[in-house]
Amino acid sequence: MTTTDWDAAAATFDDEPDHGLTRPGVRAAWAARLAAWLPARPSAVLDLGCGTGSLALLAAESGHHVTAVDLSPRMTERARTKLAGTGAEVLLGDAAAPPVGGRRFDVVLVRHVLWALPDPDAVLRHWASLLRPGGRLVLVEGVWQGAGLPHERVVAALAPLVERVQHVPLSADSALWGKQIDDDRYAVLGV
Repeated sequence: MTTTDWDAAAATFDDEPDHGLTRPGVRAAWAARLAAWLPARPSAVLDLGCGTGSLALLAAESGHHVTAVDLSPRMTERARTKLAGTGAEVLLGDAAAPPVGGRRFDVVLVRHVLWALPDPDAVLRHWASLLRPGGRLVLVEGVWQGAGLPHERVVAALAPLVERVQHVPLSADSALWGKQIDDDRYAVLGV
């Protein structure tokens, strides 16, 4: 997708802000998931394709040091506003090649971005290279209305890059989505 495509997508958030993360129940469900997936101690978290910064905010509120990246100027401005006062850094840039220089992170967190990138295997290799020793990838993806990546593909691509891969089905947890869904949504954790 181009920057213009991402900005056009950003306009849809005016109708459904943050994929429902403004609703207390949905926000609490994501906070609980992140608490389980992120390290218990304060860690450096890189949120790629951060959108308006909702997951970055949950991580920052849990004491993590967050760097958030999005390709859309409109999204990064919304994320900066949302993350003001948290110490989080928000950068304009491509999630596939984030503008973080030689920095390394304890966690690379990505929600619903990998499926939209032209070479997911190369991107996963790059993201894995951004991890400190013992770091983890937290990827939230899915297959909906014919779009997305099957979890088997993500698991297979990630397996050679990390010690352990875990597939976590998320479709049945309606609290995460604010409603019952019938598509395949999941997380893949690579440690």
